[in-house]
Amino acid sequence: MSGDVLEDWIAGGPEPERGVRKAAVKAALAELARRAPGRSVEVRVPPFGAVQCIEGPRHTRGNPPNVVETDPRTWIALALGRLTWADAVASGAVRASGSRAGEVAALLPVSGFRGPDRENHSRAT
Repeated sequence: MSGDVLEDWIAGGPEPERGVRKAAVKAALAELARRAPGRSVEVRVPPFGAVQCIEGPRHTRGNPPNVVETDPRTWIALALGRLTWADAVASGAVRASGSRAGEVAALLPVSGFRGPDRENHSRAT
């Protein structure tokens, strides 16, 4: 059910409940971090989460040098493969800074991510 709700939302339909959006964002971020462990790029999807990923030098203080930031709807569209990195960056929906931030593009869509199921949703709210 949630997958359809997310698909409808990114196609311009009604916004899902906060718990559904939060669970979907967190699941896609977790899968990204699992697939590309590391701490050289931080991916932020406020207000629901952020992860560090991609091997390489890591930051220890202050703002990281490589940051990707976007809104939940854009992140889900990217994770599901319904929006390309190039289009998201060109439209300003994704802000990518630092020499390595663009490496996230090679990890999209996030394989295995289909959005949260009902069971995950009930735990996330």
